Amino acid sequence: MAGFASMLWLGLTAAVAANQRRLVFNPTVEREVEHPRSSGHRTRPVVLRAKDGTRLSGWLMTPRTPGLRPAVIYFGGRSEEVSWVVRDAGKLFPGMAVLAVNYRGYGDSQGDPAEAHMIDDACMLFDWMAAHHHVDPRRIAVVGRSLGSGVAVQVAKERPVHSVVLITPYDSILALAKRKFRVMPIEYMLRHRFESIKYAPTLKAPTFVLRAASDDIVPHSHTDQLVGKLAQLIGDETVPDSDHMNIPYLEDTQGRIARFLTSQFAKPVEAAGLPSTASIPAPAATEIVVAPATTAAAVVAAAAIPAPLAEQ
Repeated sequence: MAGFASMLWLGLTAAVAANQRRLVFNPTVEREVEHPRSSGHRTRPVVLRAKDGTRLSGWLMTPRTPGLRPAVIYFGGRSEEVSWVVRDAGKLFPGMAVLAVNYRGYGDSQGDPAEAHMIDDACMLFDWMAAHHHVDPRRIAVVGRSLGSGVAVQVAKERPVHSVVLITPYDSILALAKRKFRVMPIEYMLRHRFESIKYAPTLKAPTFVLRAASDDIVPHSHTDQLVGKLAQLIGDETVPDSDHMNIPYLEDTQGRIARFLTSQFAKPVEAAGLPSTASIPAPAATEIVVAPATTAAAVVAAAAIPAPLAEQ
């Protein structure tokens, strides 16, 4: 019996090690909203090329009124395709430019998901947004939900992010995995750790945390660990009648996010102690093209992107 138990344990350990990408990521290819469009923005489908040439697909939304605007970059959850953000952007991010791009392997984006790729790609998206002619580069926020909260935290560590919103965040994927696989040496197996708790003390941007009232994916104890380390925590709120899956779609959640970002963006940038635009890295070489389903107006808009952003 002891030998059988040992073989079973080794088999399970090997299976977890071999399938950890599928356990951490669950790419969703089908669009949540077939024809996404924001009622409060000009909406353009975009395809950006990552540093290694992988094509990432998503949407850019810009306010209809001219002038430099604050901006938001959204990072989704483990099983999330982000077209719904376009539909709800008018309520979530009023008066703000918005970039929502699917991770590698999600939606129409190419490639396979991995933590290192996600962070590199997310930093590229920040640099691209900071160079956009509709965006104030000193007022760019990041919003991350669940898995994406770990992406948002690491971008805020690497780039001069103005403010941060974390929806159902965790201390680390490693800690969650240890909770789930208690008898396995998960710390020696897991490659995609998303250890937000290690970076939380270094974040300089005001940070707003939203929790689900009922969450069996990210227990509140794991959020507590992260919140205790955040250097610039502005708010930690629980959305009534929410769970891990429905929280971003609720009007209450969307109103809280809109109010927080609007109030933060209204403050003088100098008062926030943010770095000057000179400290923002030049964008990596990227290519923007129009997705097949776009309109003629979007073609003209995409062509107006500054030349330095185009891949040579």
